[in-house]
Amino acid sequence: MFGRSGRHFLAAAGQPAWVTVVPYLLLAFCTLLTVIIKGGPAPVILGLSGLAAAWMLGMFTLHPAWWDRPRMMGLFFTGLVVILGLLVIKAPWYGFFTPAGYFYAFRLLPWPWRLPGAAAVALISGTAQAYGVDKSTLFGLVLYLAIVALNVILICASVWVDRKASQQNEERERALGEVSEANHRLQATLAENAGLHEQLLTQAREAGILDERQRMAREIHDTLAQGLAGIITQLQAAEQAAQDPAAWRRHVRAATRLAREGLSEARRSVHALRPEPLETGRLTEALAEVAARWSALNGIPVQVTTTGTVRPLPPDAEVALLRTAQEALANVARHAQASRVGLTISFMDDEVALDVRDDGLGFDHDGGAPAPGRRPADGGEPAGGGFGLVAMRQRIEGLSGRLQVESEPGAGTAISACVPAALADVPT
Repeated sequence: MFGRSGRHFLAAAGQPAWVTVVPYLLLAFCTLLTVIIKGGPAPVILGLSGLAAAWMLGMFTLHPAWWDRPRMMGLFFTGLVVILGLLVIKAPWYGFFTPAGYFYAFRLLPWPWRLPGAAAVALISGTAQAYGVDKSTLFGLVLYLAIVALNVILICASVWVDRKASQQNEERERALGEVSEANHRLQATLAENAGLHEQLLTQAREAGILDERQRMAREIHDTLAQGLAGIITQLQAAEQAAQDPAAWRRHVRAATRLAREGLSEARRSVHALRPEPLETGRLTEALAEVAARWSALNGIPVQVTTTGTVRPLPPDAEVALLRTAQEALANVARHAQASRVGLTISFMDDEVALDVRDDGLGFDHDGGAPAPGRRPADGGEPAGGGFGLVAMRQRIEGLSGRLQVESEPGAGTAISACVPAALADVPT
């Protein structure tokens, strides 16, 4: 195969003057010298000149389509070198025509055939340069060989340098091509990442909306719903105590206090603030305060116990455990008909646990059926089930914790909520 750079150059150039005209001008100059030096026509030399011109015209100039055909160009170059050699032997001044041979060797011959082709032209050029040297003597022969060797070495070195330069150019073009391809891939990746980023943002917005809805649902259930249920209970009790003014006033005051507390908690929930008991104390103190209020309101004693080394908890963990205690106590008041309740907060090495136990009626936890005499929740919520347990479970599992409910008809109910210590051991 011929050199890509040569073929592409010639094909792109069409037939410029320096490709098609200069070799003919050199040949014409040598032919003119022949006429001048010989003092007239020299049939053999002029015939060889005409053959060289016809060879270049027929094999190269008039057939640019052949420039991409290796065998045709190889045949053209070989024939031209033979004619050039014969001309130099007959008339050494045809050494002025050898640059055309160098041009064809560099432009038409592929590697490694370019090296011997250029060396052959250099041999002919050196022979022309040493034409006047007496080769019959040892000195003359050595001088002739030195001239030829110098030409061959110089031209082969030029071919080698040109080869290395071509390789560097090819490597540079290949590297540029790889860089360009990498840039295209990078742009495609960036575009894909931009699309994924937009998708993630959309999903994050949707998840945020869903989380906020769930948060508001839990907060409304833990504040407004429980408060309203307590108010209804107190007002119903006030109706039944209409003949007892003191009892009636006590139930009305309790309903009023529940309404105010519910309003305060509703405002805090809307603004995503901590529950009021946590604003003024630690979790253990807040649990004791909530239990005391609940016990005073419902007339059921609550024993609050703290085990382990008390340590600060993150706000989310404190809110989740406090809301779980409030919901569990609210369920006891609505359903259990218990006579006592135990609330235990345990600080352990690997987790923090909240347990709320009552000695009430209990229920079938698997089936969700209440025990005999156990009331369903207001609004139709089944005993031991419904949104209350769902909200508690969502809060605790949202902190990588777990919620367990144990109950049997007639044996009371126990609710246990645990959050990992890795989450809890964060200074606030």
